[in-house]
Amino acid sequence: MSWLLLALASACLLGVYDYFKKLALNDNAVLPVLFLSVATGATVWAPFIIWGAINPTHLPPQLNVSAVSDKEHLLLLAKATLVAASWLCGYFGIKSLPLSIATPIRATAPLWTIAFAILFFGESPTPRQWIGVTTIIIAFFSFSLVGRHEGIRFHRDKGVILIIGATLLGASSALYDKYLLQTANIIPTCVQAWFTLYTALLLLPILIYWRKNPNRHAFHWHWAIPMIGITLIVADLLYFTAIAQPDALISLISPVRRTSVIVSFLLGIFLFREKHLVPKALCILGIIAGVILLS
Repeated sequence: MSWLLLALASACLLGVYDYFKKLALNDNAVLPVLFLSVATGATVWAPFIIWGAINPTHLPPQLNVSAVSDKEHLLLLAKATLVAASWLCGYFGIKSLPLSIATPIRATAPLWTIAFAILFFGESPTPRQWIGVTTIIIAFFSFSLVGRHEGIRFHRDKGVILIIGATLLGASSALYDKYLLQTANIIPTCVQAWFTLYTALLLLPILIYWRKNPNRHAFHWHWAIPMIGITLIVADLLYFTAIAQPDALISLISPVRRTSVIVSFLLGIFLFREKHLVPKALCILGIIAGVILLS
């Protein structure tokens, strides 16, 4: 399958993934939901890690996730640290915001990628990219005006700040993915298996701290929790496989993946009965248009 079709399939699954997150977090404690969803993914990969360590010759190369050097383990631990921080911010943010507002903010990630490229790598965007940046900023500002109708003040709302933090960390992680897959030449399944396992391990002490807090929010099991992990495994596997293809363009994969906002937006509107369909839809179109111009 071509890397573009893989990226589109990943985008659709990411939209469903955001829906499962919102469903599981509804009146629920964030930390156990996050940990258990990540642990679901780690559980899926654990047999391949164990079997690869015992008898790697009985696994195809794509599933021999134990073939990782000490240096690569450190690189993947750094990836897990970025992801854990991003997910902590993202889960707390999405819990407190409507899905139709939280996910469009995440869709501005390419804007931050461009900003990082300018600040840290001295890149100079083209005139078309500057138009894309301006379009996204205008659409983002318009979202802040729509949010006021729902009592959300973008400049001081904790949920918005957390989602922006998650977006910045996610943009950093996307740049790092390109390094892991194309420069370090780590196979996609190894990246996915080990960063998922390391993320679960990093979240475990935070979960223990939550358990010892007498004022913690109540937790209840929901069937959507394991579905978060399973949906993300498939979406990320498609995404990593797309990036790993020699002719893949991260500048196109990133905006294509952001179209997941359309799926999550529609699910938020029609399943959660969220408000202000038309103005939010116009803002999303503005963000997507800006992202396309950045490509």
